[in-house]
Amino acid sequence: MSRKRHSVRIAATLAALTLGTAGLTALAPPSAHAADGSGPASAPGDTVAKLPMSSFAAMVVDSAHERVYVTDGRDRTTNNEVHIYNFQGQRTGSVAVGTVPSGMALSADGGTLYVSQSSAVLAFSTETWERTGGVSTATAPTCPRDVAFAGGKEWHAETPYNGTDCAAFRSTLYGSAGNASVNTGWNAASRLRLESDPEVPDRLLMAQTRTATETNPFVTYFDASGDTLVRGPERRFADAQGQGGLDMKDVAQSPDGRRIAVADAAYGTRLLDAADLSDAPVPYQPLPEGAKASAVAFSGDGRYVARGASATGSTPDLLVQPADPASGRAPLEFVFEGALDGDRVVPRGLGWSADGSRLFAVTTNQSATEYWLHIIKPPAAQYDSRFTGGLSTTPGQPVVGEPVGIRGRLELDGPAPAEPVRVTAVRHDANGDRKLAAVDVDSDGSFTVLDVPSLVGDATYTVSFTGDVTHRPAEDVGLAVTVAKAPTALTLRAPAEAVKSEGLTITGTLTGQGRALPAGISVSVVRTDRKGTGTLTSAAVAADGTFTVNDLPRAAGQVTYEIGYAGDELHAGSTATATVRVRN
Repeated sequence: MSRKRHSVRIAATLAALTLGTAGLTALAPPSAHAADGSGPASAPGDTVAKLPMSSFAAMVVDSAHERVYVTDGRDRTTNNEVHIYNFQGQRTGSVAVGTVPSGMALSADGGTLYVSQSSAVLAFSTETWERTGGVSTATAPTCPRDVAFAGGKEWHAETPYNGTDCAAFRSTLYGSAGNASVNTGWNAASRLRLESDPEVPDRLLMAQTRTATETNPFVTYFDASGDTLVRGPERRFADAQGQGGLDMKDVAQSPDGRRIAVADAAYGTRLLDAADLSDAPVPYQPLPEGAKASAVAFSGDGRYVARGASATGSTPDLLVQPADPASGRAPLEFVFEGALDGDRVVPRGLGWSADGSRLFAVTTNQSATEYWLHIIKPPAAQYDSRFTGGLSTTPGQPVVGEPVGIRGRLELDGPAPAEPVRVTAVRHDANGDRKLAAVDVDSDGSFTVLDVPSLVGDATYTVSFTGDVTHRPAEDVGLAVTVAKAPTALTLRAPAEAVKSEGLTITGTLTGQGRALPAGISVSVVRTDRKGTGTLTSAAVAADGTFTVNDLPRAAGQVTYEIGYAGDELHAGSTATATVRVRN
């Protein structure tokens, strides 16, 4: 049975504030829920540092030195900086890079940081922070460059334009030879975004940005291992009618090189097979409604993927989940709200440590004038979960149209959950599958899923716990039941005695459980006296369930009237009797 997703969010709330070595750092253990409500068992830690800048260009994670480098874009006309943070969120220094900084890349050994600025791509030693060289660029534009490191060389893409509408002009991909830029000949309309990964050292990803005139941009990659770039597969996403074109905000590749993920603001997170850029067999589940993809990053150990989004209000801005969507485990969702968190994940604002122990996320406010660095620690271990003892129903006999509880118990290994985990359920009957509302699991592991069956006959309930980053999914548990018709009841009001010649009147009320009784029904009337038994004219039942039986008895003595309802598609039948002493 396929897994279900229900949107439950995590607010990344602050629990304590501590002063770092240079600036304010917030230690925030958020209340971490899984996206289907099935978490948490233990919350990942979230450290938040306020970044001293009002624009953002790039972030690079240096696992060898346990540092994060963030460049401030174009905060000032001159003397812009790369800000340096350690893995605890403390700002440890900065490096001046001149004017209009943009892209950054780290060499495969972590020894050199490349930083683009207006007239060059500068190279700095990450040991001494001395400038060790750089690459003179073909032009000195105000438009930002992307920088990458693949095949043992630095690469950059630039637009030779001075102005604000950079995406409207062509970009060219350059390599480097010594301190000189080398035109590769590869170019395209609009800005070209580059991506490289030390785990896939010879692959250079390149993606085209969407503009008003470039509505069907591409994704491709190159083999950078030789002297000449060799292009691999290319993919565009628009259909024959020109719909569905890519709106790329970020691109990433898995450490084993088998998958490429694209943060597409028009679609969500696309997962592609790197061999030919076709869709992966199992996609990632859609982002929460109202969230637009802005960033994506695989953890260095290949276990997790982080998916950033631009969202408002209580809609999640960040999902952290197993990198393999076929695992079925629900993601952790983070909502960044307000002055202490930022409001959304910036494009290309995600990165992981090489061992997958930390996720780094840059967020900004709605006006993109303030920035925050979040350092999130996913749980170090995963624990098993299981359903025990089977399922049962209360009441024991499910009835159509009446509430029924499906009861069970879930066991979780590992630490006790900080908040209740949740289970989901599906009812399968002749009408197909119906998802039921997720419910909390009590501290003792018990739960009760509520349902109101809509169909008489056989039904099967399947309860699921899809797991989270802390717990592996439990094997589904099922229960087969037979749903009965809802009972009905007849209440009669009859005289104790009557005179034969004057006749008699019996009134009554028909009630039923579950759904409302159908319109236009009637009750049967059978009279038994000393002359025998006979069927009288049936009595119509009003909308409020009342009815009236009028009779002129044919014999004196004890006369018994049996009133009956035959039942309907959803209601069982019922009978009631009244005995009247008839006098001459």
